[in-house]
Amino acid sequence: MKRNSLSVENKIVQLSGAVKQPKLGFYSSLNQTHTHTVRLDWGSLPHHVVLRIFQYLPLLDRARASSVCRRWNEVFHIPDLWRKFEFELNQSATSYFKSTHPDLIQQIIKKHSAHLQYVSFKVDSSVESAEAACGILSQLVNCSIQTLGLISTAKPSFMNVSESHFVSALTVVFINSKSLSSIKIEDTPVDDPSLKILVANNSDTLRLLKMSSCPHVSSDGILCVADHCQGLRELALNYYILTDELLFALSSETHVNLEHLRIDVVSENPGQIKFHAIKKHSWDALIKHSPRVNVVMYFFLCEEEFEMFFKEETPVTHLYFGCSVSKVVLGRIALNCPRLTELVVCANGLQPLDNELICVAEHCTNLTALGLSECEVSCSAFIEFVRLCGRRLTQLSIMEEVLIPDEDYSLDEIHTEVSKYLGRVWFPDVMPLW
Repeated sequence: MKRNSLSVENKIVQLSGAVKQPKLGFYSSLNQTHTHTVRLDWGSLPHHVVLRIFQYLPLLDRARASSVCRRWNEVFHIPDLWRKFEFELNQSATSYFKSTHPDLIQQIIKKHSAHLQYVSFKVDSSVESAEAACGILSQLVNCSIQTLGLISTAKPSFMNVSESHFVSALTVVFINSKSLSSIKIEDTPVDDPSLKILVANNSDTLRLLKMSSCPHVSSDGILCVADHCQGLRELALNYYILTDELLFALSSETHVNLEHLRIDVVSENPGQIKFHAIKKHSWDALIKHSPRVNVVMYFFLCEEEFEMFFKEETPVTHLYFGCSVSKVVLGRIALNCPRLTELVVCANGLQPLDNELICVAEHCTNLTALGLSECEVSCSAFIEFVRLCGRRLTQLSIMEEVLIPDEDYSLDEIHTEVSKYLGRVWFPDVMPLW
């Protein structure tokens, strides 16, 4: 790329907006007007403008652009440009995204590691990519990272790395970065001792910790975080770690008000695990201490595994069912989840949810969002649900296949009735044909 090819040539700039255009026949006097010719090119742009452009470029394009001219090369080395970066690591035979070039990775580690603040690693399902990520983590000894995310585009990835190797690499960042505020290390072999190291070095700054599907972490490890990280506001973990003791720890007077608690309820061995129950007084303690906390639960269970859930009042605010959920469970949710604001049912089978949905509308008076897919609701019941909820329903995502025409309403009529009660135009979602 040459600078000359990027030039904007012979642009006429008037110095005064009041100058009149010359009349016909007077072109010989054009040089008397207050105009002059300037030459503008990309190389003369101010540093802050080029910096803004560079921030939108992938690393490889950014590196190429740095060789265009001296000014662009200077911007390429400005610390602000290296505060946020995502390492992409994959094996070409198994991944769809491009991997960050090894030479560029080494340049970042050598010249810019001290500037990195918001760092993420995106890896594919191969153990080689996860190992490479660990290798980079172990070299970040001069960093001051604030946000760290380890992202697996497909399982198992990090879980195939030896626990000792992964923990050793992660500990380097925990020890050298004294201001970690946001950590997303889901689906990894992180363990309790490494969490203690995290707490010892970043207890004053940690605000968000997401670590669902981390089988080597116990409730004791989470208790350590809860007891010492007084600024913790968001926490994501697996249900098997959640205990009455942990909820009481999160509800202690010395702990700040938690704003977001996400709980993933996943069956690793379907039909072989009986889930424990959380006592109502434990939930009550959390809500008393953090009355505005969002309790988000994701369920990926078989129908028979819901036995222990929602038999007592549960302060859940957001419910997502990724697998089939029975009518019985939905009925219990309606009666025992008074704080519910969002409900998403991805599958239910072929039993209409008419009564259950109306019961939810009658008892869950805070509900503002509903999503339905791969289940059935009669048009009349759905309209009654919307009538009961009214305009507080800000989000309503219903697949067209969910709605079953009856003697009162057809699919052609339903959008008119629903729109009337919502106070805005509404149509069911339609599956694209491609």
